[in-house]
Amino acid sequence: MRTVIFILVALLWSLPAWSAGLQRGEVTWVFRPQADPGAKEARLWIPYPPTTKYQRISRPEIFGNFAYHGVLNDVRGNLIIYAEWDLSKTRSPEMKVRYLVERKEIHPQDLPQGTAPWNPVHFAPYLQLDSELEGLSGLAAQITRGKTTPLAKARAIYDWVVENMRRDPKVRGCGRGDVSRLIKVKAGKCADISSVFVALCRAAGLPAREVLGLRLGGKEEAEITSWQHCWAEFFLPGYGWVPVDPADVLKALLIKKTNLSDPEIVRLREYFFGGLDPFRHQLAIGRRLNLNPPPEEPPRTFFMYPHLEIDGQAKDPLDPKGFAYQIYFRPLVSEEPLAR
Repeated sequence: MRTVIFILVALLWSLPAWSAGLQRGEVTWVFRPQADPGAKEARLWIPYPPTTKYQRISRPEIFGNFAYHGVLNDVRGNLIIYAEWDLSKTRSPEMKVRYLVERKEIHPQDLPQGTAPWNPVHFAPYLQLDSELEGLSGLAAQITRGKTTPLAKARAIYDWVVENMRRDPKVRGCGRGDVSRLIKVKAGKCADISSVFVALCRAAGLPAREVLGLRLGGKEEAEITSWQHCWAEFFLPGYGWVPVDPADVLKALLIKKTNLSDPEIVRLREYFFGGLDPFRHQLAIGRRLNLNPPPEEPPRTFFMYPHLEIDGQAKDPLDPKGFAYQIYFRPLVSEEPLAR
């Protein structure tokens, strides 16, 4: 895992040198669920990436010996690949999902400093706070004191997160996003750090949301099974959704063993307020998604991992060997065809 982190940070530091603002490649998900003798049914939900302003998904292919599969969506529009197996007929279920991704770099831009009219009703899901976080408004008011525009408030919250939180490498996966706990311990992984930013924005009256994704490799083929990543977006009236990634600033800070005054950290801190590298792609938006069709057990808070159930019992997606799945990335140049 430490090697993976060094590779990712190196990609960020060398970004202007060779990326040309675009990453293109083939992503392949391979599943071979393991079931105990006597098991009757396996069901699998996989996040499927959308085509957006900054990424294009094409040439999807799905293979397997499933009894049924389909591409569905939840109430927020997130795409889900669903499959099920009758284990009385298929003792060795398998599935492969492959697609081409083209991801653009998002360059930090001159964002509007003023205010523009907007209707909070249209953004109600992105302003909602869990009941246990209603007291967060006091901290949000303290952080944004003296700031009168949405952009200034969002920047103050971003700076507070960067200056007050730290990356905790001992946390499993990307974290669980338990903000009430995180505000106290001020440490976590990417989903934790992004969730704190989102919660503080909402407490300050700014629409915000978590973005769930998967990192892409660089110039070489790579297994990216454990490369899930979470960042955030806030809504800026008169402009649209603005990406931020304080977690990657704190990751670089940890790996480089330096401080916030380091010139590279200063550069990354500015870059990740409004900018994103192309070495990632979006899988879903939001937390606690209502999967379609409904599973027997609720999935993890963040649907950037697949969800597998054997006879209604969920498997741990943070144990890909026990779960029996792998994800691979193969970079492509020009119009190189996908593998068969």
